[in-house]
Amino acid sequence: MKSTLIHRRMVRRRGVLAPLAAIVAAATLAACGGGGDDAAAAPENKITVEGVPDYYPAEYQDIVDGSKDEGGVLEVYSNTDQENWAPIFRDFQKKYPWVKTINANNLDSDEVFQRVLSEQATGTSPADILVSNAAQAWAEYGKDPANLMAYESPEVDKLPDFATLMPNVYGFSMDPIVIPYNTSLMTTAPKGTADLAKIVSAKSDEFKDKLTVRDIGGAFGFTVAHTLMEGKPELWDAMAKILPLTRPETSSGTQIEKIVAGEYLAGVNISAAPTYPVVKDSGGLLKVVFADDGTVVMPRGIGITPKAPHANTAKLFLDFVLSHEGQAAVAEGGLTSYRDDVKAAEGLHTYQEVVDAVGEDNVIITKYDLIPEDEVTAFTDKWNGLIGG
Repeated sequence: MKSTLIHRRMVRRRGVLAPLAAIVAAATLAACGGGGDDAAAAPENKITVEGVPDYYPAEYQDIVDGSKDEGGVLEVYSNTDQENWAPIFRDFQKKYPWVKTINANNLDSDEVFQRVLSEQATGTSPADILVSNAAQAWAEYGKDPANLMAYESPEVDKLPDFATLMPNVYGFSMDPIVIPYNTSLMTTAPKGTADLAKIVSAKSDEFKDKLTVRDIGGAFGFTVAHTLMEGKPELWDAMAKILPLTRPETSSGTQIEKIVAGEYLAGVNISAAPTYPVVKDSGGLLKVVFADDGTVVMPRGIGITPKAPHANTAKLFLDFVLSHEGQAAVAEGGLTSYRDDVKAAEGLHTYQEVVDAVGEDNVIITKYDLIPEDEVTAFTDKWNGLIGG
């Protein structure tokens, strides 16, 4: 896929806007319709200061010592929100207190890669770490091995096989895609995509333009839709009933806002990451469903730049994110942890929570593979043709 296509398709995710805050300001805790309703409170994330697990190699101390000589700085390029980062940075700095400054730019999905490539072309870049959930951009960026530092984390053996997304790129989080709906306007909760199609096709006049779907003109929307239909092609029949009733949007945050406000009754192919906090604060007005006939999980990737100015600190950070301590902080920040030893709790979401809700066979993890241009065009034409129909 050409970089110009990536630039055209990648759209920055907006946050939930001010009007939504007014809608939910007085709300209380609500249940999440995909699991975790009765979860216990999360245990305290106890950090071992300047200590690493006993399964790390003895020479790992050289990385720790090397980090101490790098000025206490880490530079991160990502499309991840600051509220997601907050507990991760807090706990990483507890563990390695000499890292005093962590700079994390919240960039557009494509800008993460375009900026670092542009800087590298001039001979230098301040970036140490790259984090993004733009699968196609990662696939294009990573097709040249020289664009990433070769590094195998000592945490790899403790992680599921799907944690390695591509050479030298690991799963930061595994965030599910959900069906959010307004409980006051849609009293029958859909169980999945086919069930939603059955509900809306029976009352097509009522649902016309009252459903929203993530626009596949953006990289995120395209990847989610393509992953779902490749994994569950039998759902094309359901989509043929749903898509003509939808209005595409380019931001999950905007879609959630409009569902809560009642402009939409439900949404399709919406990221859970910005949705969970609104579910929690909506007083039961917003709930989400993991589709029982196919739930896409979108990995957020993390890798180290090839000439990271703070290479040892970058390795410490990547390993921390993949560790039990780091994945607990990932979940606390509102993203979805996927380590088996991090358990779902109130406000903490895990990959296993999705598996428990829909079954392993109905979880479809997006692959970091580059999709040929002709396939992109054919899929886009078919999908948008249904919306226009």
